[in-house]
This record gives sequence, C-alpha cells and structure tokens, in this order.
Amino acid sequence: MIRPRLFFDLPVLYHRRGTRLECSSITFIFFILFISLGAKAQSDVPAAGEMIYRQGLLPSGEVLRGEREAGAEVKGSDAACVNCHRRSGLGSVEGRITIPPITGKYLFQVGSRNTARDNPSAQAPTLNQGPYTDVTLARAIREGIGADGRTLSYLMPRFKLDDAAMAALTLYLKSLTNDAVPGVTDDTLHFATIITPDADPVKRKAMLDVLERFFADKNEFIRGGARRLQSSREIMYRVTRKWQLHVWQLSGPPDTWQEQLHQRLLAEPVFAVISGLGGANWAPVHAFCEREAIPCLLPNVDLPVVAEQDFYPVYFSKGALLEAELMSHEIRDNKAHLGLHHVIQIFRKGDIGEAAAKAVHTAMSPIGLKVTNYELKGGKEKQELVKSLRQVRAGDVLILWLRPEDLASLPTTTTQSSVVYVSGLMGGLESSPLPPAWRAIAHLTYPFDLPQLRRFRMNYPLGWFRIRQVQVVDERVQSDTYLACSILAETLGEMLDSFVRDYLVERVEVMLSHRLITGYYPRLGLAPGQRFASKGGYIVHFAEAQGARLVADSAWITP
Repeated sequence: MIRPRLFFDLPVLYHRRGTRLECSSITFIFFILFISLGAKAQSDVPAAGEMIYRQGLLPSGEVLRGEREAGAEVKGSDAACVNCHRRSGLGSVEGRITIPPITGKYLFQVGSRNTARDNPSAQAPTLNQGPYTDVTLARAIREGIGADGRTLSYLMPRFKLDDAAMAALTLYLKSLTNDAVPGVTDDTLHFATIITPDADPVKRKAMLDVLERFFADKNEFIRGGARRLQSSREIMYRVTRKWQLHVWQLSGPPDTWQEQLHQRLLAEPVFAVISGLGGANWAPVHAFCEREAIPCLLPNVDLPVVAEQDFYPVYFSKGALLEAELMSHEIRDNKAHLGLHHVIQIFRKGDIGEAAAKAVHTAMSPIGLKVTNYELKGGKEKQELVKSLRQVRAGDVLILWLRPEDLASLPTTTTQSSVVYVSGLMGGLESSPLPPAWRAIAHLTYPFDLPQLRRFRMNYPLGWFRIRQVQVVDERVQSDTYLACSILAETLGEMLDSFVRDYLVERVEVMLSHRLITGYYPRLGLAPGQRFASKGGYIVHFAEAQGARLVADSAWITP
C-alpha cells in the first residue's frame, strides 16, 4: 500500500509574512497531491478485496483459485467467498452444515464466542478459539488452519494469495458490517413503503390498511420497552424494537422519482422498504433501492424489473411478464397440432400489457410465428377495439392484454381465432367481466394457485382481517401485503441483533423457502441469485358461461 510521506519530508519552500511561516502554493499543491494519491491507494485496497470476495477475481485480473482437501480445484466465481459466507459475510446454514460469519466483528474481537451468538448462522464451537490476527487469518485462508491451530472444515478451500491480495481481502473483511445501519436505533426499526402516482387509489387504501394495522399490532406486543441483546452460555434474548412506518408517496413524472426518494431517505432514514404499490412503471423505484443498497421487499407490482443480477429488490413473481412466459410456453406446445401461424396482440398504450406483449413478440421469433400488435391509444375505445378484432383470422392466436373495462366492451360475438388468451392479472382473474361468448373460448393466464386450492391457506390472513377489522376491498393486494409483513417479522425474529441490510435479504431468501402459509401462491422459494419467489402458474378456462369457477388446462407450469 502506498503511504503519503510526511509533510516535512517534502522539499518545502517557506517565506515570511509578518511573523508567520507559510509554505508556498506550489508546495501545498504537491502536498495535497500526495495525500490524494495515498487516499486513493487506500480506497483501492478494499475495492480489490471486494472483488476477491464477491467475484473471485484477484487484483491482477487473474481468477481466484482454491483447492479443497480432496484435491478438487475451484476457481473464479465458483471460488468466491460470497458463495458460502454470503454477501453480508454473516454466513449461512444448509441442512446440518453451518458456514460461520467472517466479518471483522466475529474474526478479530476478543470474546468472539459470545459475540458470535448474536448471529443465528454462527456455531459456537467453531468460533470458541480466540480472535484471529492478520497473520493467523492469512494462515487459515492459505493453509486451512484456524486461530486455535485446528484444521478447518474440508468445505473451506485453501487459497494461494500473495501478500497484496491477502491484505486487500483482510481489510475488506474488517470493513464488513461495521458501520451503523440507517433506520435502526436502540428502540425503533424504521421502514418505508413506496407508492407511485399511477397506483390504483383503492389498492392504495387496501395496502395501507393492512400495513398500518400490522405495525400497530407489532408494537402493541412490546412490553417494558426495548432492550439490547444479551447472551449467556445457553440463552439468547432477542432485541425488542418498535416498528415505524414511513409512507413515501411519489408525485410527478417517473424521471423525478429517484430524486424524490433520495430526499425522503435523507429526511427519514429507513432500514428497508416493505411492500409498496406501483402502476405501469416501477423501474425508478427498483433502481433507487439497488443504488442505495436498501432491501425492497415484496412490493405489489404487476410489472416488476427483471434484473436477476440485482440484489436488493425481491418480488413475489414476474407478474405480467410471467403471464407472457406462460402464453409463449403454451403457444410453442400447440403450434404444430393447431396449425398456428400468426399471433395478434391487443393492448393499451402505456399500460403493463405493452411490455408483456413485447416479451411475447421476442419469444415468438425463434419459432417462426409472425406477431402483429394493435395498440389502443384512447379516444373511441370500443370502435378502436372492434376494428383491431376484425383483423383476426382462423388459425390466429389472439392475446388480450386488457383491463376489465375494455374486456366488458368486447362485442357479443367472438372472433375466428383458434386460440384466445387473456391476461388474468389485468383482466380481474376469476372476476373478469368477459361477455358469455368470450368466456366460452378464452383461456386466462393465472399466476397463482387456483381458488379452490388456496382456500385453506387463505383462512389465516382472512381471519386476521376479520379480527383486526380490516375491510377487504382487494383480496390479492391485501393478502400479499399481509404475507410480506409476516415474512419480515419472522425474518427479523431470527436475525437477533444483526441488523444488516444485506443480511436481511439473505434471511428473507431462507424464510421464503420454509413458509407454510403462502397466501395466493402454492409455494415460494428463492435461491441466491433469484429475485422472484413464485415462478409458475396455470392456464385456465371458465367452467361455464356464467359463474367464476375455473378449470386448469394442465398442471402447474413453470416456463
């Protein structure tokens, strides 16, 4: 590491002004330059350590290489520390295998055994060995020998790092999770929920009713005030903190939202964003949370951002984009025996169906199906819709990305299309107001469990709404909001005093995969690198021209 030399080591030119000695401006410039170079060199070290830890890349640009006891080599991204110790450095548990935390708090402090008990990933016997030093940590990483001289687990590779790379990695580990976390005080955890200007006002009230009641419920259970975590040989006492909800209502055009959020964050620091409600554009919110490293957990959005490489936003499903995948899957399977040759899509400009239609268009190109899109732009809506439907011919696939008001205005007679798909999310699911003739031929995408199959799981949230006197005006939004809050509460309960944003996301990944009450979804699960907890759905049709009973065309589809 380059160190800035002392000021008096430089060739200094002095001149006298009155009774003061001052260095010349040239000398001052050289001094500032030297300080800057030193600061930059020091800032480059943790950056290099982060690259080793997260990407498996050495400062030289070469890939990291490691070897396990059996002689198996791991290299590059497969050798990166993040795979086991996770992004937070706080470790993980897989079955009976415990990966201990390796942040500075746990590696280098005296009394690391009790400190380690603050973290549910920690396994006391593996950390009851006294603190590491830079030298013994280097030995552990290179030779697999712990601070107490015992051999580390066979799962831990041995890495041949030179002194510069080792110093960079050590400094990075020391820096992990050391800073105070915004939105966390001794007695309160602060959370935000974000609402975009184009969000449905009915859904907005529905969501806020659940959030406010859940937060109030949580705080009513606190007795005797907050207390810090304490630990003894056998007992750990969880931290008890109040929850504070901040409602961040956005306004104006989307290109102003990130700045609005930035100002709200400065005024009201929060630990995480919970739930939330979006309309046709959630991208600025997603980008803000990723940039600011704030967990954005399970918002109510039907057009999320698909960016699996991002870490902080977590969604229930891909929404309308999942519907596009379900339709594309079925069209590919039926193309040959139904003689399909043309796909016609109708959507309203600026709505989420526009992006979903684009996804279908992209999926059809490899299988040679022509796609024609008709965009409804407003004005004489019904005439415009009827005009588009006249273009449909026998053998065509017709896809309707339309809201209930448009579906209700469909003509009483149907088209000549061989197959008609309707977006269930946009059209109202089983409450879709399709005219009888259309109900007889339409197939709906249904990215949830069927009503009759989810009835048992819905007893709990519906019972909670009833007891807490929360009026149910949008069952899906309110169920998802309740589910998001429940997952947050259970996750925080397992984190003990390790209130670290990265660790919150990692624990949510684990919690989702073990939940029994999953609301509208038959199952939820997130592996590292996945950001959509529900990955499939059904294609369904109505059992009769009247009524809401649905019949699945096939088993659950994971496209």
